[in-house]
Amino acid sequence: MSAFVLLAALLALATLAAVAIPLLRAGPARGAPARWSALAATFLLLLGSALLYVHWSNWSWHPPPPPDSPQAMVARLARQLEENPQNPAGWLMLGRSYTVLQEYPLALRAFERADRQSGGRDPEALIGEAEALALSDESELDGRAGQLIERALTLDPTSGKALFFGAALAEHRGDLALARARLMKLLALNPPETVRPILEQQLSALEQRIAAGGSAAASPPGVVAAAAPGPVVRVNLSVAPSLAARASGAPLFVFVRNPGQGGPPLAVKRLDSHFPQTVNLSAADSMIPGRAFSAGQSVEVVARIARSGSPMGASGDPFGQVTYQVGRDGPVSLVIDRLTP
Repeated sequence: MSAFVLLAALLALATLAAVAIPLLRAGPARGAPARWSALAATFLLLLGSALLYVHWSNWSWHPPPPPDSPQAMVARLARQLEENPQNPAGWLMLGRSYTVLQEYPLALRAFERADRQSGGRDPEALIGEAEALALSDESELDGRAGQLIERALTLDPTSGKALFFGAALAEHRGDLALARARLMKLLALNPPETVRPILEQQLSALEQRIAAGGSAAASPPGVVAAAAPGPVVRVNLSVAPSLAARASGAPLFVFVRNPGQGGPPLAVKRLDSHFPQTVNLSAADSMIPGRAFSAGQSVEVVARIARSGSPMGASGDPFGQVTYQVGRDGPVSLVIDRLTP
């Protein structure tokens, strides 16, 4: 690439010389040197050639990721599938990889390819689509994501993944009895020992809510029953004066994440951007039942002003973050004081 840049520079200089030198020469027939014309020609040739090259070139000026990085490996898999697209298992793997990288729109496209190639008969592809949709916009649980989960359960009532998300969907809709039944069926399938305690904890919480008078029948879509008490993350939010103007009219998302791990956040809230304000997050704000923070856990709390309206971070979004010790810290200060690169 360096040889090409050097050659391009030499050609540009030769072109400038051919145009500018005659304009700068004075003579009986030419009159005074046309200095301003020569300067304008030089400026237009240099700027124009640079802009045209940037616009039409497919060269990436950013260094590629390391060959062994997750991003590079996922990119290689995507290229392989574009060359040999008839590979439902490959598209499923690509969708799962994009989900881990939190590239939810790309994950959705990959799962849709797997779904089409399976003729709409693969529960894992349907659940992958539903997960990507719900992680991008939780309201999708009341729309397409919810429909996909129910379709997956119809295709395979014993699918562990479909039962897990089906329980989450039922709880989201307020149907605690159905959520409990699906969790019990999932536990009967002997899940891994690392997962069983989480499911048992969620089942116990559901039974406590039902015993306390929580609705055991289906509620209208969008109505979510109150969560069982548990550990709370509490932050006092403020915004740096230099970024206050960027908050006007944009939604505010507050996430609780497990540091160093991908996937959906442990809890999330969508709020109006007004400051200062105090935000409490608990298991009721978990996107996936059973996947919440617990007492004694060290978590990361991120507050982001989403100027695009989407919870996915975009370049230029103001944000701030702080580490929080669940069950030990009281209200901590979180200042939104930087911009997303």
